[in-house]
Formats: sequence, C-alpha cells, structure tokens
Amino acid sequence: MATSQKPLTVVLEALSLGKRHKLDALEEFVDLVSYPGTPQELVLERAKDAEIIILNKVKLSGDMLKALKRLKCICITATGMNMIDLDVAKELGIQVKNVVGYSTHSVTMHTFALAFSLLSNMPYYDHYCKSGEYCNSELFSHFNKDLMSLENKEWGIVGLGNIGKNVARCASAFGAHVSYTSTSGHNSDPTYPQKSLETLLKTSDVISIHAPLNEKTHNLIHAQHFPLLKNKAILINVGRGGIVNEEELAQALKTQDFYYASDVFEQEPMRADHPFLDPTIQPKLLLTPHIAWGYGDTIKKLIAATIENVRDYLKGRA
Repeated sequence: MATSQKPLTVVLEALSLGKRHKLDALEEFVDLVSYPGTPQELVLERAKDAEIIILNKVKLSGDMLKALKRLKCICITATGMNMIDLDVAKELGIQVKNVVGYSTHSVTMHTFALAFSLLSNMPYYDHYCKSGEYCNSELFSHFNKDLMSLENKEWGIVGLGNIGKNVARCASAFGAHVSYTSTSGHNSDPTYPQKSLETLLKTSDVISIHAPLNEKTHNLIHAQHFPLLKNKAILINVGRGGIVNEEELAQALKTQDFYYASDVFEQEPMRADHPFLDPTIQPKLLLTPHIAWGYGDTIKKLIAATIENVRDYLKGRA
C-alpha cells in the first residue's frame, strides 16, 4: 500500500465506546470503516483488507492474524491484551497497542461501590424503605441486616498494579489493613505486607482482584480456595472473567457464607444458562455488566489515547 494513501482502518466494536463517543476524528488520517459490533465469525470478512484494526474484546487468534495479510497494527480500546495471540503478532511484525492507566480512578470507584453496597446491605435497606415496610415501623431506625465497617478489617488485593495500589491507598484511608499478593511476581511495595494467595484468602475480610487474565491467572481462584474464605468475606472481581472459576464459585455459594461481587465474566455478555442466574445464590451475589471502566471522562480519555496510538503508528509507517 502506498504511503500517500490513507490506510484502511476497521473499527469492529464501536458501540463498546458508547453511542455518544466516536472515533470520527480519525477520518483525517485514515480511511475509516466502523461497525457497531462484530460477531467472531465475521471478523475475517470485515477486516480482510484492513491495515489497522481497532477492537476491544473481539479475539484475533494466530490463524486469523496470518489470514489478515494487510494487517500492520491492532489498537485495543482497553488495557487487557489477552484476546490477541501476541506471539504470532510479533512474529508477523504486527504492532499491538493498548491503553494503560486511563481507568484507574474509575475502576477504583467501582470497586468501592461494590464493596460498600455489600458491607452496608444497601439493597435490603433500600427495598425496606421503598416497599412501605418502614412506614409501618414503630421505631425511627431498623437494623435487620449487618452494617459492616472497614475500620480495622483486613483488605487483600490480588494484583498490585496501578489500580491495585490506588485501591490499597483508599482502603487504608477507611482504616482497613491492606495486604497483597502479586500474580506476576514483578510488582512489590514495601508499604503493604505481601502474602501468598492462600494466606491472603484466609486472612482477608475483603478481597479485590485487579490482575490481568493470562496463563498464570486463568482459573487462579477455584474450588480448593473457597473453603479458605472467612465467613461473611467479600470477594470482588474487577480484573477479568476467568480469573475466578465461576462454575465452582456458584457451587461454593450454595453451602458457604461469603459474598461475590463481579463486573467481569468469562463469557461476555453472560450466557443464558450461567450458574449465577440460580435464584438460590443471588442474595450472595452483586453483578454489574463490565462497566467499572466507564465513570466520568474515562471513555473520552480512552478515545483520545486510541487516536494517539493510531497517530503513533502512522508516524513510523513505511
């Protein structure tokens, strides 16, 4: 392809950036084709002539990368890169660019939104008032469910990257005692005690997961780990689906007294027969549809960084 031509750039999941947020500014630099969403079986057809692909969760296997003969650059509108066969991309000279650090504040907020909702039994108290039960109370107050404080509680963090460190700082501000385990073995911080995963699960009242999904973290927490959890412990996953074994966790919730909050799932959207849809365990679950990264101006930051990644590729384009 001649350098004077605008490179064909295919956006496979435009709606993942929201209806109001577009990548239209790229049209100054590239020949832009955008799809709201792309089923996996249509990826090759839609991207066959693309020099640049912009995606979020669509998978590009090694075989797919080899079939996309014109592909030179993949821009991921996220931090996680587990959907790309990075070894094959490197072998083929395909640049893979992600966006780091854009959602630290946002995911931290969502982590505490989940934690506080469970610690305070907020859904119960909200329903108590809205149902009219409070109108018939003889007392001004009503304590039928525990209100659990973070002060002097143990908060364990799985994955002490940028988000994990921010959560640690905020949890400490609420009086919690923070410890962590590093899934990569590379992140360390003398501010907090480092523990093995098993010890962290045994000793923590709240555990939040902020790790990426990779070979080391897939199925990291499974059936053997759930019996280690304290009664009333809260396990929060805002890392990636697949880090916690969902099938085995659902089984554990039937017999154990702990809570699970998650913004991520191994298959997204959730499949219709997902074990979390079992009504008998739903009081122990708090689920959100992968929204932790989208607070405030986060999406605008993500779009700006993605555009910059495309520009960066174009600067070195042969």
